[in-house]
Amino acid sequence: SATWSAEDVLRAMGLDLPMGGWLAAAIGCVFGLVVGSFLNVVIHRLPRMLQREWRDECAELLDIVDAEADEPALTLARPRSRCPSCQTPIKPWHNIPVLGYMVLRGRCAACGSPIGLRYPAVELVSGIATALVAARFGLTTEGLAAALMTWTLIALSGIDLDHKLLPDRITLPLIWSGLLLSLLGYFTVPTDAIIGAAAGYGVLWGVFQLFRLATGKEGMGFGDFKLLAAFGAWLGWQLLPQIVLVASVTGALIGGAMLLFSRHRRSEPIPFGPFIAAAGWIAMMWGEHLNRLYLEAVGLG
Repeated sequence: SATWSAEDVLRAMGLDLPMGGWLAAAIGCVFGLVVGSFLNVVIHRLPRMLQREWRDECAELLDIVDAEADEPALTLARPRSRCPSCQTPIKPWHNIPVLGYMVLRGRCAACGSPIGLRYPAVELVSGIATALVAARFGLTTEGLAAALMTWTLIALSGIDLDHKLLPDRITLPLIWSGLLLSLLGYFTVPTDAIIGAAAGYGVLWGVFQLFRLATGKEGMGFGDFKLLAAFGAWLGWQLLPQIVLVASVTGALIGGAMLLFSRHRRSEPIPFGPFIAAAGWIAMMWGEHLNRLYLEAVGLG
């Protein structure tokens, strides 16, 4: 079987770049850091916005008075971000990605309450991931689509970790956008995208039904089905086995470690969405190269 040098690995990852490629990566990193700051808002506010909508709909359906109906409107833009402890509005220069956290030393400027590491972590992940996307695809329309997918996956992962929820408001547009992009020849072709969307949903739906028949419990949520369907629509059915395998193995290893070495209770579900998101992102970036490496390793390349 063939052996791979460090140069081969960098080339496969899209990191064997000329100067213009590194410039594209730097631009992508800056944009990713800025978008990461907004993703923190999405992760924090969108579930609360949905909960308010569901509460209002239930109150209207049951014809009851909603005691919290007079709360100020909540959107992704309003009201301004503020400290959850003292409610002091956050100054714009304190919202500079990563640097603002470092300048404040991880504490609110007004009351000194600690700021969660989640905020700079999301910004850093967004910046690094966007830089890799820009290096892999360049500053192209396809690269922009891949960046949008990347940012969406980060938001979905954060929401799923916090609320065990993958909102239809995000997953369904992701499926349709993948199908539409295939018409333009990005990532896959329409036939493979349609089969991939159906297969992605159907595979996890089948696993869900078998698990429920065997145990009487629900092993995952319908949002997981839709997220895998979105990857099928974006990347085609050919990469779905790789995504399912990587997500399942990493989920089992990390979930087992959490049960063994942390205080995570067995009765508390572990969200599967972040594992699907990470595996799908890797497949979008380097899926074909990973398949090639595997085939070469088993002597089929």
